[in-house]
Amino acid sequence: MPDPRSTSPGPLAGVRVLDLSRVLAGPLCTMVLGDLGAHVVKIERPGTGDDTRTWGPPWAQGPDGRESAYYLSVNRNKRSVAADLKAEEGRELVRRLAREADVVVENFAPGMLEDWGLGYDALSAENPRLVFCSITGYGSDGPEAGRPGYDFAVQARAGWMAITGDPQGAPTKAGVAIVDVLTGQNAAIAVLAALQERERSGRGQRVEVSLFDSALAGLVNVTQAALVTGAEPRRWGNAHATIVPYQAFQAADRTFVVAVGNDAQWRRLCAAIGADDLGADERFATNPGRVENREDVVGALADRFRTRPASEWLGMMQDGGVPCAPVQSVGEALADPATTERDGVWPMEGATYGAVPTVASPLRFARTPAALRDPAPALGEHTGQIEDLGWDAFEGH
Repeated sequence: MPDPRSTSPGPLAGVRVLDLSRVLAGPLCTMVLGDLGAHVVKIERPGTGDDTRTWGPPWAQGPDGRESAYYLSVNRNKRSVAADLKAEEGRELVRRLAREADVVVENFAPGMLEDWGLGYDALSAENPRLVFCSITGYGSDGPEAGRPGYDFAVQARAGWMAITGDPQGAPTKAGVAIVDVLTGQNAAIAVLAALQERERSGRGQRVEVSLFDSALAGLVNVTQAALVTGAEPRRWGNAHATIVPYQAFQAADRTFVVAVGNDAQWRRLCAAIGADDLGADERFATNPGRVENREDVVGALADRFRTRPASEWLGMMQDGGVPCAPVQSVGEALADPATTERDGVWPMEGATYGAVPTVASPLRFARTPAALRDPAPALGEHTGQIEDLGWDAFEGH
């Protein structure tokens, strides 16, 4: 496995990010920025640190300590400072760093940082170029301002669970904290846009991203269908509301998926698997026809697919140019050539937890690559360094 560390500066080289966030959405945002070359200082509570440090097992266990897998997933390319924001000494350190920072990312309850003199108005008064990103549950205004945001609760409230799961089963959450992930990515986009606008205006600004807004926007065609029709979207399990066949099927040995997105692919599917009878049936020639006759299409395909192993069907369809894939476990996905042959996992070695792999950044640049420049830090690992040198601690980095 090649070393992902790069001597080339990332596209955000020199950008200074002060991370006042914890758990998932905020730390994911700042990790994205760090992967792209930004200098990130993570401020944590003394003694306990980021909540996710205790979210285990599983742990990465080393000779000098351990860290939770959850924490490691979103905290590389940062330096950790333990500072008590309830004490003036800790607040003064944040103010000092913010004076020379480009970006602050925070997810405190609305009003808390303001009470400590660390809100946008106070920090931007000393640094007008500061981009200040707030991540909230439901926004800083409106009827839910101040309500804490939790991914599971927002999935429930924003409609995600209502459309996820078996049609005859109970509402189901996604298998990962998808709302937090979407929100963290949206926050990174907002920060980058604000930095670009600053190049024109010379001024920073406050940007806000909420979990609820991100969840609602993340439903894309589902919410648009509800707005167009006025009808309540339903659960489709592993099928699709408006495309057929676009779902999971059971082969003789395992499950796989077929994703026919247009009529040309439908014709290729029928030719690839020898289903001339289906290809000749005018009822199925167009996607609206296949949707209208969903049970007949799916039933005929399901009967056929049960007769052979998945590898045979997948080989036929891949050769025929039909989108398809086996349903793999996470371990299989990590061992997939699409991962292993494209350096999809980076080796990482921390001061306390030792060597552990981590999933690489999905963002790829020809000249200024994303890279692992710092492993996920131990709690307070860089406190003395940052207190003494401030942002100069990153010189030569």
